Amino acid sequence: MRLINRKPGRPLALFLLMLPFALVFIAYAIGSDIRLSENPADKLLPAPSKIAATAERLFFEPDKRSGRILMWHDTAISLQRLGLGVGIAALIGLSFGMLIGLLPHVRATFAGFVAVISMIPPLAILPILFITFGLGELSKVVLIVIGITPFLIRDLSQRTLEIPREMIVKAETLGASTLTIALRVALPQVLPRLIQSVRLSLGPAWLFLIAAEAIASDLGLGYRIFLVRRYLAMDVILTYVLWITLLAFVIDLALKKLSERLFPWTEAAL
Repeated sequence: MRLINRKPGRPLALFLLMLPFALVFIAYAIGSDIRLSENPADKLLPAPSKIAATAERLFFEPDKRSGRILMWHDTAISLQRLGLGVGIAALIGLSFGMLIGLLPHVRATFAGFVAVISMIPPLAILPILFITFGLGELSKVVLIVIGITPFLIRDLSQRTLEIPREMIVKAETLGASTLTIALRVALPQVLPRLIQSVRLSLGPAWLFLIAAEAIASDLGLGYRIFLVRRYLAMDVILTYVLWITLLAFVIDLALKKLSERLFPWTEAAL
């Protein structure tokens, strides 16, 4: 049997899934042990035990000045900003994506414009956002919206264009208006793709959030990482990085399960 036709069983699939993570952990542990054996005061690669102790302190011990557990407070603030930015971007992306995909005049007017806008690096206009919207919450949310909305519009407009023309013609034959076609024919087919597109845009959304928090914020996960970098507190930085990675994974998994539950016929595989 050719390798292309072989599929691992459940135990082997689980082993293969965990193998890369185990290899990375072993490589880090060996590198940390080598550096610490040469210099016990080395801060670049703290021992895994130190990272675990730091994580326990960050998650369970309140800050002496504020009395709050900063890890949970930073997480709540960052997730609020991320949720607002991604939610607004998803709404705009769905609306304009369907309009561009369904209406030729809208497509002729905005398709090229969106394509050009999507080429602008969002981080390059971050100073403009701070000048325009200030250093508060609005500028951080706007950065996320500007960063991922063009991708969502282009992806969803393409999905709308891929709807078989026969379905639209049949709806027109039955007397459906443009609004009815949009809501009853296009929307049910675009919504599964919306969830998948949001999942694909979560990585850039986290990047824009962390960058904005690092530059102009006094709360949030990104702010805390850049605050402690001056002290070379790698145990704190790595704890926050691992926590952000776990949050991103959980959000992505939740969206995947939501897609499978609401739209099982799509067999979401992303």
